[in-house]
Amino acid sequence: GILEKIRSYLIKKLLPHLEDRRKYHREFASSTSFHGVHNIVQMQSKTRKVLWLLVVVGCLAIAIWQICSRFIYYFSWPTTTTVVIQYVENVKFPAVTFCNLNRFQAHAVSNLKIIFLIWNIVSGVLQKFAVQDKYSQELNDFLLGNQNFSIKEFTKKNGFYLNSSTLLECEFFGKPCYPQDFEHVFTEYGNCFTFNHNDLPARKVSLSGRGLHLLFDVQQEQFTDEPALGYTDAGITFVTHSPKELPRFDGLGLLTPVGMHAQVAIRQLKSIIQEYPWGECKPDIKLQYHKIYSTNGCLQECKARYIQDWCGCLPFILPGNGTECDLLKFYNCVYPAVYDIEIKGLCTVGTHNSTCPAPCEEMDYPTTVTYSSFGGEKAIKYFSAKLKKSPEYIRQNLVRIDIKYHDLSYKITQQQKALTISELLADVGGQLGLFCGASMITIIELLEYIFTNFCWMCIFLLLKAPEMPQWNNPSQNQPTHKEKKKGIQEC
Repeated sequence: GILEKIRSYLIKKLLPHLEDRRKYHREFASSTSFHGVHNIVQMQSKTRKVLWLLVVVGCLAIAIWQICSRFIYYFSWPTTTTVVIQYVENVKFPAVTFCNLNRFQAHAVSNLKIIFLIWNIVSGVLQKFAVQDKYSQELNDFLLGNQNFSIKEFTKKNGFYLNSSTLLECEFFGKPCYPQDFEHVFTEYGNCFTFNHNDLPARKVSLSGRGLHLLFDVQQEQFTDEPALGYTDAGITFVTHSPKELPRFDGLGLLTPVGMHAQVAIRQLKSIIQEYPWGECKPDIKLQYHKIYSTNGCLQECKARYIQDWCGCLPFILPGNGTECDLLKFYNCVYPAVYDIEIKGLCTVGTHNSTCPAPCEEMDYPTTVTYSSFGGEKAIKYFSAKLKKSPEYIRQNLVRIDIKYHDLSYKITQQQKALTISELLADVGGQLGLFCGASMITIIELLEYIFTNFCWMCIFLLLKAPEMPQWNNPSQNQPTHKEKKKGIQEC
């Protein structure tokens, strides 16, 4: 039948005779570019054949061991870190955000001490704050009696402001700057102001040692804070950051107390992190309300999504376009939600599988700060006459801050793959060439040889298969359909 025809075709066309197969094996061993194999076949002495066999097997074993170790090393995803210092003619100046440690105007909160507690609850979205039980009743009474009270508008109107009376001097690279050059932003310190924010053209510095020079009047008599809840210092806190990122004060802010002159030398540090599995970044992550990805911006957007889902509103201090939360929502829903987010780890930062993995590129500005007392006796007299204030007022209220680049260079810290695909292939090829004299052509020869023998084995097994039953030819011992039908009629 059909099986017999297939067998006949395989025997005649595809399966060589035994002698031809042996000849093929000998020719392969003699002509292959795999070094040493032909010596095993062609040597007449059995001792030499055994020695060459041991040499070939030993070298092959070493090559396999070395290749396996390279693959194991590659799949451990190793990385190396390189540091490059690049000198340039000019460098972009960072954004700098300034805040007064005394957050509110004294006359507005003299009879409203609860404002400090409310603001700490509101800013707790950015920096965790625990409400003590002794304030709970006072807070509940205020919230129930002032449901339409807007802490956002109150802070913007009665918080720290920036004008010619609080910013006495401003100079950037030899040119004057004004309060209008600063952008208002809310932080845990209330009203803060950012110089060189994202909406302005990028400012550049072309000479080290010069930059931003500021003179603040913190006006301790006009602004105050609650020592029991807030800050006990008087002065200016500031942070340097990328113009495209939001300021982050939590653990990163620099403080300059009154009567001091702070000289800040900054450097630009760019970090490049590899994507997973070599590093912890994910290059495809984009933020909705920020132009560039940062862990701080991602964390704020993550909190905003959860709070909006749970409370049906959005804190004004977080990015988004939702309905603004009122004070009752802040206290009854937003504050517990933030606590729940931190306890349950709903917004995590760091590793590739966290909510906010590390950015693939990040710009930092490491700073070195030195302090000196502000002004000598003649300088104090000069400012006293100019501002018509007493020398004691000058010492207790003025803060001078100079921010400049240390030099016109930036440092790039780059995480790189320790072993790439091309380097892995080069290592594998080197091991095969060193121990076996093999190349890519040799690999193809071996694959062809293995495939040919595999086909012969399959044909051999197919020829040994049992015969297929003849389903189409009815057995002679069994009656046909017509015979069955005839027998039934006769019966």
